[in-house]
Amino acid sequence: MTFFVEVLVAGLLAGVMYSLVALGFVLIYKASGVFNFAQGAMVLFAALSFVNFRAWGAPFWLALVLAMAVMVVLALLVERLVLRPLANQPPMSLFMATIGLTIVIEGVGQLVFGSRTHRLDLGIKDVPIEMLGIGISKFDLFAAAVAGSLVLALVLFFNRTATGRALRAVADDHQAAMSIGIPLTRMWRYVWALSGGVALIAGLLWGSRLGVQFGLVVVALKALPVLILGGFTSIAGAIVGGLIIGAAEKLAEIYLGGAIGGGIENWFPYVLAMLFLIVRPNGLFGERRIERV
Repeated sequence: MTFFVEVLVAGLLAGVMYSLVALGFVLIYKASGVFNFAQGAMVLFAALSFVNFRAWGAPFWLALVLAMAVMVVLALLVERLVLRPLANQPPMSLFMATIGLTIVIEGVGQLVFGSRTHRLDLGIKDVPIEMLGIGISKFDLFAAAVAGSLVLALVLFFNRTATGRALRAVADDHQAAMSIGIPLTRMWRYVWALSGGVALIAGLLWGSRLGVQFGLVVVALKALPVLILGGFTSIAGAIVGGLIIGAAEKLAEIYLGGAIGGGIENWFPYVLAMLFLIVRPNGLFGERRIERV
């Protein structure tokens, strides 16, 4: 039982890391209805910016501020050059544009920063500590604390600030929001900049664990089952979905790996997501849209 609890807790804490990437998807989809396939590339670009600013001699906090500035500029460019020209176009056109944006961001990252792997040290060692007789990763606890703080900040932002309420109005109905004076393009700039900040946090944590490499883009694909389970428009759903996926993949690897074979955790989340789509297509916290004709 102790071993089971350790595996379960390790899976839950790993799921928090997936949730951080999923949050970026949720923020943009919630405010603009665009599924941003480039979120993984944004995570990579944010981490590359930070480690290279550090390599060029910038202190930690200055590198963090500069990397955040880079992500804000990137967000403004995306809104101006991609979103605005494609406003009122079919969702598939916007989705295909974000796929192209992924390739462009990766290419620019390789051109500016090179393609080698960078080591990123946040000063938090990935060593086990014992709590209530259970071994827990110190780094995973740190990541969970960061994710929890970020989710709390986002919930307060969307519910207690005028900008957050405006973003929620834009998410519900673009035309109605514009009719009461909410500037749609400005709201898009805000949410892309906010998503860039989330990508920076996710990039730092994933880069610290795996190294800052172009393989980080693949991490974003693990966020897709998280979104399917939690719902594409729910911040809380991104966290709950991440916890479910993280726990399920670790338990499957340990208890089914011997019978089926290794590497289950790489594909089991997608099987779980496909099964979940049959039962609840909108996710646990997703909004069911009803169209009247």
